[in-house]
Amino acid sequence: MTVISKTPPPVKADPTMFSGPPCPQPVVPDSAPEDAEAMAQGLRMRDNPAEWAFVRLSRMIEAFETGIDKDEEVAASIVGLPGDGTLRIEDVGFWGPDLIMFFGKNGDGKPVRLIQHYGQINVVLSVARKPEDRPARRIGFQLSELVEKTNPKA
Repeated sequence: MTVISKTPPPVKADPTMFSGPPCPQPVVPDSAPEDAEAMAQGLRMRDNPAEWAFVRLSRMIEAFETGIDKDEEVAASIVGLPGDGTLRIEDVGFWGPDLIMFFGKNGDGKPVRLIQHYGQINVVLSVARKPEDRPARRIGFQLSELVEKTNPKA
């Protein structure tokens, strides 16, 4: 019997993977140019496509979280997920060169792990009310900390 742990092991990346050019700025119609510049500031492109998708996804989640209420958390709407199709995102990871992983809970509080190929990522970020028994979680900051730890310096 194979046992799958609930928490993936920490990512230990080879520093030679991060020698790419600076991250291009996103083109986002509903934000000011300085917001787009800030989103890409300090990031370097990655040779590993899953990691590169993870890096940019973490920045987009962090930016999304700045606009939600203190009693809300970032969630994703996923077609085919039981119940209301909402996944409360608790963590995001990658397994290069091609997989992105979302960890969280469904509307019933049951664990959910979504594994997608980096080329098929379609995430509708939404908000969900946090459970009453704890403060709202902000995962964007912890994802950005991981990106900064593995980010090459310009």
